[in-house]
Amino acid sequence: IEIQTRLRHPGVLRMYGYFHDEKRVYLVLELAPGGELFKRLQSEKRFGEAQTGKWVTQLASALQCVHANKVIHRDIKPENLLLDGNSELKIADFGWSTVAKDKRQTFCGTLDYLAPEMLTHGVYDFRVDVWALGILMYECLVGSPPFEVPDSVEETHKAIQEGPITYPPELSMGISSSAKDLIKKLLAKKPEDRPSLEEVLAHPQYAANDSLEVDAHPIMGSMRRVKPPARFEGNRLPAAARSPAHGG
Repeated sequence: IEIQTRLRHPGVLRMYGYFHDEKRVYLVLELAPGGELFKRLQSEKRFGEAQTGKWVTQLASALQCVHANKVIHRDIKPENLLLDGNSELKIADFGWSTVAKDKRQTFCGTLDYLAPEMLTHGVYDFRVDVWALGILMYECLVGSPPFEVPDSVEETHKAIQEGPITYPPELSMGISSSAKDLIKKLLAKKPEDRPSLEEVLAHPQYAANDSLEVDAHPIMGSMRRVKPPARFEGNRLPAAARSPAHGG
């Protein structure tokens, strides 16, 4: 709760406060009427490069803010990304996030989005989020994650660590070489070989496309000390906080 409350970026779903009753804690969040990216993907099956590019650049910009404030998200996936009324993407769930100045060893995340270093030596840093950005880009363009092996956790682990990036023959010709190049870079098995988020935003796949509006919002200052989120006792919200909210 504290991490999400203190991060300030258009690509991070705003948390205004929380309240509780005897059984549950309720979060008061920014309205996101577009719902989960996962449900949009289920409905449309896959997206074109222009739409995918818009969301990839928005997520890369938001992750710049997250990482600049020493936070690793650790669970980027379509289910944790919400869309506002203009289909702008926002990171909405920080349940596995951690503030970390050094590398971490906690095994967490979602199977299809796990980075290879989590499965090998178990030590990782913020570059697991860069890997997840590559998985997301591939899934948006193809409709499924690149290393998914149905009904086999072990084979999925093996594919993540050793498997090549392949595309369904019926879709391969429709995905540009520039998009494939960026995906290949993002999904480098060695974290040190992955591009920085700045390099992602400067990649020819997006840098040459003036129709993509890359958010230039300042990325720092978000985790400065601010007062904690409002706590609303019992099951009543104050009048100022009774607007509807949508959460992930």
